[in-house]
Amino acid sequence: MNEKPKARRGFASMSPEKQREIASKGGRAAHAKGTAHEWSSNEARDAGRKGGMVSRGGRGKLPADQESAA
Repeated sequence: MNEKPKARRGFASMSPEKQREIASKGGRAAHAKGTAHEWSSNEARDAGRKGGMVSRGGRGKLPADQESAA
């Protein structure tokens, strides 16, 4: 089958700088409106711990089933 590669459209077609500029405007607007999420120290710590547990099992090394793939 002759499938064309998908054309980048919308946000994906913009430069990283332009994407960052637009995202920044959205963040500032959400904070001004009072709907933005602000992380507490405990929330941030818990999120980092959960991410570490998922990615490395919490011990800084790859799980046994992924060691051979690395």
